[in-house]
Amino acid sequence: MVDLHTHSTASDGTWPPGRIVEEAVRVGLRAVGLTDHDSVDGNAELVDAGRALGVAVVPGVEISTRWNGVTFHLLGYGIDPRIPEVKAAFDRLARSREARAPRMIARLRDLGIPITLEEVRAEAGAALVGRPHVARVLVRKGVVRDVQQAFDRLLGRGRPAYVDKDRLDPAEACRTIRRAGGVAVLAHPGLIEEDAPGLLRPLLDHLVELGLEGIEAYYSRHTREQQERYRSLAARRDLLVTGGSDFHEPGSDGPALGTGYGSLHVPDACFEALARRLEDRRPELGPVLKPGL
Repeated sequence: MVDLHTHSTASDGTWPPGRIVEEAVRVGLRAVGLTDHDSVDGNAELVDAGRALGVAVVPGVEISTRWNGVTFHLLGYGIDPRIPEVKAAFDRLARSREARAPRMIARLRDLGIPITLEEVRAEAGAALVGRPHVARVLVRKGVVRDVQQAFDRLLGRGRPAYVDKDRLDPAEACRTIRRAGGVAVLAHPGLIEEDAPGLLRPLLDHLVELGLEGIEAYYSRHTREQQERYRSLAARRDLLVTGGSDFHEPGSDGPALGTGYGSLHVPDACFEALARRLEDRRPELGPVLKPGL
């Protein structure tokens, strides 16, 4: 079993990358991928931990983008962040994310909610400040019951304290991933179908033209019927099939590493096919990908 979709303190998770790798070993995962939001800062630690513990790891990123007014995410696996154009793109996204937090906090204060930027930065620690850090402070202060309620009432799109962020458009996102030697995968298509019924198939066809190479069929919130449908969509378009939990933090209402909400099982074959594609494109990743093969 593998988990190719996780988040660390480099974005909005609560564990550093090395701790995620340690937990992957503990729960018996064959491989684990790191896909922090708009950030590749945790990938070096992930690779070092994988080598030290003898488990296969897949460095990656999760990029937020938008098409026809609908926001969706692309996973970029195996990218090389040292390429100047790639580094510039992620630096731009990081600046946008940092600038977003004070504006959200100002809106919350206008609503009469006592919260400070210092509190949110303390919650984030070394990570880029994001909405989940704001949400956790709101939970701790008793403003909301849990993180989900914070998003539903205050921080989600269309809610009073929501502030939009800079995004790469789909063409730029796919181009950035490909130029960095990576593989672009459409994340959690089930969420797209919830937000915009009927959009998934035309979106997939558009993304394939831009260089999409995979679809995340296995996901914590996908039903078995959805998994089968997304595997079928992938087969018809000659796309890789991947999967992951979207793990952010332990002991929460969110998905657990490897097993999601208890029934997730991402087959080893998902990792094996992705690893072959990445090693063909970036042979230097071979030692990172091989411990679990």
